[in-house]
Parts: sequence; structure tokens; C-alpha cells
Amino acid sequence: MLQVKPLCVCEITDVLRLSSSTVSEHLSILKASGLVVSEKKGKIVFHKLNIYSDSASVAGILSMLACLLDDDETIISDSNKAKKADCREILARKP
Repeated sequence: MLQVKPLCVCEITDVLRLSSSTVSEHLSILKASGLVVSEKKGKIVFHKLNIYSDSASVAGILSMLACLLDDDETIISDSNKAKKADCREILARKP
């Protein structure tokens, strides 16, 4: 999904139907590995793939994953949902 665009936790939870704590925990692991970086815009933190990493390992893993997963039906479905994800809309729906 992060190949599509940077996403905040609420957008990822909306697409994957997981709890925000689960998504945050997984993002922490991905950030620690160098695969994902975060950028705060206002009050919202957006997460994106670290495509500009200086690490050859990170670049290799991201490239390999893109090739291996590009025809997976679940990945395609989630990517399509991510394209439409909008944190403002999601937050407006919450009571």
C-alpha cells in the first residue's frame, strides 16, 4: 500500500481492518529495519517506503518485494483501497 502513496495509521487500519495498535507495532518494526520512514504533516504522521535509503539491503528488499507481490490479488485489492484512503474522511466518520 505504501507503494501507492504515503499513508497515516488511520488510513492503513481502514484498509486492512486491523487495530491501530497492531498497525503501529508493525510500522515500528518496518521503521527500525529502515524500510519505512515517517513524516509529520500538521498533526498527522504519514509513513512511506524508504525508496531513497542509502542501504543497498533496503533498496534490494523493496525492489524484490515489488516484483514478488505485484500480481498478488490481496496486494492489488489493498493498493486500490489505499488509493482512495483519505484520513480526513476516515476521521470525520469516527464518533
